[in-house]
Amino acid sequence: MTSVLMLCLGNICRSPTAEAVLRAQVAKAGLSQRIRVASAGTAGWHIGKAPDSRSQAHAQVRGYDLSTLRARQLCEQDFYQFDYILAMDDNNLADAQARCPKDAPVKLLPLLSFLPEAPSLNVPDPYYGGDQGFEQVLDLVEQACAGLLATLNSES
Repeated sequence: MTSVLMLCLGNICRSPTAEAVLRAQVAKAGLSQRIRVASAGTAGWHIGKAPDSRSQAHAQVRGYDLSTLRARQLCEQDFYQFDYILAMDDNNLADAQARCPKDAPVKLLPLLSFLPEAPSLNVPDPYYGGDQGFEQVLDLVEQACAGLLATLNSES
């Protein structure tokens, strides 16, 4: 089984959105028995809390349910239990790289590395913005997850 951990700062906006999107794409492709998906944050501010209500509302419009997800913080075991840790931006990627044990086999990458036409490798944090930010996150994440799924399929 291939395992993927989506990573952002607080695990209440971008990474739970990416988790739900990839899970839906995996299920639609009939690969739920082959690909496991989760999410975490580099910071522990929101541990145990549901995703941001705005993230949930925008995701729900597109058919994604974030309501059962709960924020958790990245831990050392994640580097051994996941094949991929996919960061939403440069800061979270650098934080994960700094925490990653030298012997961990995990691949640490930006999620948007699976979207070659992305203007940058950073999924913008919508937390302090308006509705458009949450829609932009969904647009980027949907496209990047499709690219990721194609990559995972070609590896098997």
